[in-house]
This record gives sequence, C-alpha cells and structure tokens, in this order.
Amino acid sequence: MIEIDICKRLHGASGEMDLEVKLEIKQGAFVALAGESGSGKTTLLRILAGLETVDSGVIRVGDKKWLDAGSKRGINLPPQKRKIGFVFQDYALFPNMSVLGNLLYVRKDKKFAQKLLELVGLSQLQDRLPAALSGGQKQRVSLARAMMGRPEILLLDEPLSALNPELRAKLQQDILSLHEAFGTTTVMVSHDPSEMYRLASRVVVLNHGKVVRNGAAKEVLLHTSGSQKFSFEGELLEIYKVDVLNVGVVSIGNQLVEVVLDSSEASQLRPGDIVSLGTKAFAPLVSKARKKRMKL
Repeated sequence: MIEIDICKRLHGASGEMDLEVKLEIKQGAFVALAGESGSGKTTLLRILAGLETVDSGVIRVGDKKWLDAGSKRGINLPPQKRKIGFVFQDYALFPNMSVLGNLLYVRKDKKFAQKLLELVGLSQLQDRLPAALSGGQKQRVSLARAMMGRPEILLLDEPLSALNPELRAKLQQDILSLHEAFGTTTVMVSHDPSEMYRLASRVVVLNHGKVVRNGAAKEVLLHTSGSQKFSFEGELLEIYKVDVLNVGVVSIGNQLVEVVLDSSEASQLRPGDIVSLGTKAFAPLVSKARKKRMKL
C-alpha cells in the first residue's frame, strides 16, 4: 500500500495554488493521473520520486516512510534510496552507450537486461547506439532501463505523447506487459483517455491541485450526455456484455463513449477497429469504417 498525504505551494503560469493530495494506492495497481496542464500531475510524480520537496505531509510505502515533513528528523529519502523507475517524455538515454549498456548502467545483470529487452522486442538491437533507433525503440529502451532496478513503483510522465498512434498502441502493450510481468505499482500521467482506458485500473483527476475524481477507469472516463444527431469516426476499445446486451466503448477525439451493439454488430467488430458512430432517431448506429489499425 502507498499512502500519500502531502501539501505543496506551487507557483504556476495561472498563479499560486496548493497541491493537496491524499491518496491510497494498492500494491500492484495501475493508476493514471489526469487533468488539465498545470493541475499538479507531474509535480506529484516528482514528489513521489524524491525530486521535489513538500511543505508538509507524509508518503509511506508499505511499512517504510519515504517522506515525513513533520517529523523532527525530517524524513525525506533521496531518489536513489526509493525503489522507483522513472520514464520521461524525452527518453534520457546515454548517447555514447549501446542499448544493452544503457540497461547495465543501472545494474550489472546482463541476464536480466536481456530478458527485459526480449520482453520489449529489442533483443536484436542490443548493440546499437540510441542515435540509430527510432523514437518508439528509444522509448522501449527507457522502459526496460526503468525496470532494471526492479522498482516497487514505476512512474511514467506522458512517455508516449511524442509518438504516432500506431507506435503508441505498441508501446502501451509493452508498458502493460512489464507492469503485469513484475507486479509493479505503476503511476502514469496522461492526457489520452483511450490510453488511460486501456492501461489503468484506476484514474485520479486533478484540478488546480486538488483531487476532483478518483475511481475505476470506466467510472471516471465514460461520460454520456443527451441524445443528439452525430456522425464520427473513432476506435473501438472494448466490447463487453451487460446481462444480454453487448456494449462497445469507442474513443472519439478526447472522449470515450459507450454504445449498445446488436448481436450482428458485435459479431463483426473487434477491439482496434476504426468504426463510424452515428445516430438515427436516437438509436446509435455503429459500423466498421476501415481496416483495423496496423500493429507493429
């Protein structure tokens, strides 16, 4: 269990605000932090990592205190003593080291490093320098390197924001595979609803430094409003059953919507399909728009 109860005064572009967060995160959970830019998401990640201080508060991981700003001794474990892995947007790889060398810099365990590279599909590229890799390959190296220390907590700060949709889908699967393979508690900052829906078991929404929503991904991300005529294309993320009904979850822009599918629609569609979503007389119509997105 991770217990967070912190307060920090922030000075942002929109003025001063207090980041006040009280959360409990179960071991092995995958939590997404959402909210507008400047709401405190990245700062919270950096506080967890020990890269920023707080004005007051406590962070406890299991039976150990990582932070206690109110104690006489002022407990604040440095980053190297917190069992964390951190993946940034900009890869942060050592340009003069090979792919394998970047991992071995964290820990001299070649067997484990090669296992991680195999998990993210980079075994054949272990001797290449970062300059010879694509953006998606560099980010996979960053993910593998973050896992080299067998972290208790993996922190992801919008690691896929610079990648195209096809690469994002591949890297999302890599992130989920590593999370599940090692039972790591993962906390990810994201602005992408479909990404959070695919990966997170829980979504925490921050607004001006405060937690305004906190719950299961479906509960937080799915919003429906009154019926209206529309026609949009989106990606089908999931089909699940509620009693005898088939329900599809579709990502359209920055929104997720649920629609009821009849049995013929449900049998012809698969997650990953690009679908056309429209209404006629208040009844949603869902049909495949084009071929399924390529998986790399």
